[in-house]
Amino acid sequence: MTFMTQCGCGPRAPEAFFAAKLRRSALQMPSSSTSKGKRQTSGTARNIDVHHHIAPPGYLQMKLESDLEPANAHRDRLYVGWNPGVALDSMDEGATATAITTITDGTFIALHPERARIAREVNDYAAKMQQDHPGRFGHFTTLPMPDVDACLKEIEYGLDELGFDGVDIRTSYNLQWLGDPAFAPIYEELNRRKAIVYSHPHEPPFAHNLIRGVPGSTIEYCTDTSRAIASVVFGGVATRYPDVRFIFSHGGGTMPFLLERFTDLAKRDQHAKRFPKGVLPELKKFYYEVAQAVHPGALDALLRLAPLNHVLFGTDFPHFNARDTGRKLAAYDGFGAKELAAVTRANALKLFPRFN
Repeated sequence: MTFMTQCGCGPRAPEAFFAAKLRRSALQMPSSSTSKGKRQTSGTARNIDVHHHIAPPGYLQMKLESDLEPANAHRDRLYVGWNPGVALDSMDEGATATAITTITDGTFIALHPERARIAREVNDYAAKMQQDHPGRFGHFTTLPMPDVDACLKEIEYGLDELGFDGVDIRTSYNLQWLGDPAFAPIYEELNRRKAIVYSHPHEPPFAHNLIRGVPGSTIEYCTDTSRAIASVVFGGVATRYPDVRFIFSHGGGTMPFLLERFTDLAKRDQHAKRFPKGVLPELKKFYYEVAQAVHPGALDALLRLAPLNHVLFGTDFPHFNARDTGRKLAAYDGFGAKELAAVTRANALKLFPRFN
């Protein structure tokens, strides 16, 4: 069974997806309009969301029936009933013109013996979404990590044949982080293409159930983003492959808070030759999206590190939505209208001009 055969209407979205007004509109909408037919953006929708998850029904069913990763009832509940129309409802409610999507969870694909087939079917599903709703969706190519040869084939398929916007490489796979030397052939190809890597965090296996009642998404996701950034920087990926453009989730995780530790490490003998001007220029090259990092503490720390034109809008849908994320950004006293317009749209257009 392929995912493409299930690109039509799915069950209704759970109430956990949205705030009250959006819940009512989604639940009352006839099935035929929830996921079928082209849905154009309104003239007022401007945001470009670079952190937006999809859950093709066939993929979700396989995930729920497997025991390849620790159970996460809260996360799985959010995706029951997902379909493209549910995503569009949330985007329209939050003035979002375009969402560049990623699959819900890369751990499942990485652990599955048929990872190449599953990644291909996810990418075909995302391509169908783009075709059905022109301009509303992009996609970061789902890769069958950590299979390097299969990834190279999928990079060619996703970027050349489907016209996707970059690739999705998670922060870690078992105990291999983003900058692991084993992934060098992937970065050589991406560097040749001047491609974009979007990196979403995982909970590494040693961190499962460390603290009772505290899931990995609360602490470990942001910590694993910091590990991934460290592996890319101190492992030499950022300097060896300078044309690869990285987007890191959740405001860079905990890395902005750890900045002084990164700068001190870069001065030590084993790293100093690589960073004659310090590590800050490398960290400033990266892009950072702000999903779940739209409170003053996170934004203050990020903006002391990243240039404003490297900060992007992201929602982490369906965990959070465009409306609430946009309101929090608008309320941040560090942004005027010009800065807000840059973060929510203009900065992304420089990376993804096809959505102009």
